[in-house]
Amino acid sequence: MSNIIIGTAGHIDHGKTALIRALNGFEGDTTDEEKQRGITIDLSFSNLSLGQQNIAFIDVPGHEKLVKNMIAGAFGFDYVMLVISANEGIKPQTIEHIEIINLLGLKEIIVVITKKDLVTTEELELKKEEILEFLQSFDFEIKFISAVSIYDENSINKLKTLLFSIKNSIKQEENFFRFYVDRVFSPKGIGTVVTGTVLGKKCEIDEKLFICQSQKETKIKNIQVHNQNALEANISSRAALNLQNVNITNLKKGDLITKKGHIRGFDGIDISFKCLKNKKLNHNQTYTLFVGAKKIDLKVLLFDCITSLEEGYATLKANEPLYTVFGEKIILRSGNETICGGVILNPVIDPMKKNQKKRLLEALDKKDFISAYNELLEAHKKGLGIISSTQRFALSHEEAINFAKNMSDVFIDEKELVIYPLDTKNEIKDYIKDIYTKNSYALLSNASINLRLKWASTAFIQLVLDELENEGFLTKDGSLYKNANIKEDFTKDLENIILQRLKDEDVAPTAPYNIYDDLDIDRKVGDDILKSLTSKKQVIRLQHNLFIHFESLNKIVKIMKEIIKEDGFIELSNFKEKFDLSRKYLITYLDYLDNFSDIKKVETKRIFL
Repeated sequence: MSNIIIGTAGHIDHGKTALIRALNGFEGDTTDEEKQRGITIDLSFSNLSLGQQNIAFIDVPGHEKLVKNMIAGAFGFDYVMLVISANEGIKPQTIEHIEIINLLGLKEIIVVITKKDLVTTEELELKKEEILEFLQSFDFEIKFISAVSIYDENSINKLKTLLFSIKNSIKQEENFFRFYVDRVFSPKGIGTVVTGTVLGKKCEIDEKLFICQSQKETKIKNIQVHNQNALEANISSRAALNLQNVNITNLKKGDLITKKGHIRGFDGIDISFKCLKNKKLNHNQTYTLFVGAKKIDLKVLLFDCITSLEEGYATLKANEPLYTVFGEKIILRSGNETICGGVILNPVIDPMKKNQKKRLLEALDKKDFISAYNELLEAHKKGLGIISSTQRFALSHEEAINFAKNMSDVFIDEKELVIYPLDTKNEIKDYIKDIYTKNSYALLSNASINLRLKWASTAFIQLVLDELENEGFLTKDGSLYKNANIKEDFTKDLENIILQRLKDEDVAPTAPYNIYDDLDIDRKVGDDILKSLTSKKQVIRLQHNLFIHFESLNKIVKIMKEIIKEDGFIELSNFKEKFDLSRKYLITYLDYLDNFSDIKKVETKRIFL
């Protein structure tokens, strides 16, 4: 089934809700307050179907003080149905809705003139001309203009025919599912249900999802699309999702539900903005941000710290994480005034110099992603994750890799999905050279270097190791690399070095991995050496990470037995008086005493039999 979402907009009492009721029989004003006041306070959702075509209507409030709800609905529109009464024409709230629609980048509109029965045919034609002339100052594509009366069934049927003639959803599929919550409720026996518009990609029953604001994982138990149970909800569908293991208190209007791992939250975002006529955005002032169904107060910092601007770049700073993606449209309001619209350029905040940030924003504003990558790589010398491109640039992994391939002087790890500035290779090379220059017996693998340089992927490290081998600095032996100037096998030398080190460290030996790191040898090599020394009884293994020289162990056992002779027992307290060692060593040596046939453990004490 094809899905189109049409949002209604227009001045209070111009007949939006009555028009929807005439089209599909839906009674939008459902709350007592709405019915008493005769206006739509919150968003109303309904649909109109014909065969495999489905049109979903989002009827938004027209009252000036309730424009915030109109903004919450507008992000999901495919088309906007601008409703203007024939007898009143364009009114202040009509203009505000038109300006918001324009700021949000919604270009395709339908104009419906209501209450045509209240004017003459000549007056109606004049009203059409006035409306079209006014709309010419905006960059809209008007699909059609139709005049109706809810009391004229023919005019309503004609409008239905025109509505079903428009194209399917114009939204482009994105890289991952997104869903802004616009309502949360908990029907008895059902659990938590959220409603919203499916963005990005479709969702399916049993699919795992992630609630960004509460950082909770959930699963879809059931899906309803336009009040019908469904196995999936496609992009641009109005859907209700029944979520598993989520309490209603963990969700609120404006929360973003998506796939885990795609979006990170930041307390700041960078935008480009353009103010409405005769409006300016002020530096270091608090405004209300509307993005998706989210509404939040935050501080606006103009990029050049100018007192006020009509258009430009700004950073928005909030007191909570903002979960946004590149290219999302936003609105900033002050009180009941709409000030400007904007586009999110940089949803991921990085530590950058001011000039560098400006170059980045200029590149993003033009969707020049190659230049944007270059700027980001200056700030991420140790690698830029391609997976972040879904949020940073609204690009898939494949698209991000293709952009990176068109860049010069970068290394792309397609397996780990990381891009590195190629000159960072010299940092790895210098690090490895320094190890082998200082320690002729160094014996490292790619994996052991990766443990030390966690930011460098194994593929990037391998590139450097291959170069060092080709330059004759290193020689490869299996998976290990040794100094090319040393031709003989020095495994025996390493064994003697480790044995002597354990002897010198006596009863407080270093953990094996620390020894390996200090000696610059691969962990597997080190483990093999310790196994060899243990099999020869030159080293005794007391715990998985505690190896001691046999002479040191014999010495400590002799001392412990002398303590038993003197005190009649040994336990942690009197043992520590003689040896100021950590509990780790003391307890291990006390436990080792239990291996002797002449020693008996009584509660916490060891005594002679």
